[in-house]
Amino acid sequence: QVQLVETGGGLVQAGASLRLSCSTSVPMTNMYGVGWFRRTAGKERVFVAAIRRPGGATFYAESVKDRFTVSSDSVKSTVDLQMNSLKPEDTAVYYCAADLYYSDAGPREAQAYEYWGQGTQVTVSS
Repeated sequence: QVQLVETGGGLVQAGASLRLSCSTSVPMTNMYGVGWFRRTAGKERVFVAAIRRPGGATFYAESVKDRFTVSSDSVKSTVDLQMNSLKPEDTAVYYCAADLYYSDAGPREAQAYEYWGQGTQVTVSS
């Protein structure tokens, strides 16, 4: 059973930073990659960022590019999302997801990921 746990959410003011962390129960070497998605009330979850193996290629949504950075630590089996210059529109529940099995879906697509965490709330006040 693969388990993912997100930590690091909270309430911050616009312009502040937060660092989310996704802890995985499976070694990173067993994965094709990890993605971050977010969902606001009444809306579908949307892609935020992803990191792929091997090679560590990263992908970002246009709305967060240049503000967010995704990174991984294979020793700790964690994937972090550093979020800078936060905006009220970044308010959402953030989920990390693990891709362990090959599929035709790309890293920006939720269908690529088989396991999901419970999510962590990020609230950015104006």
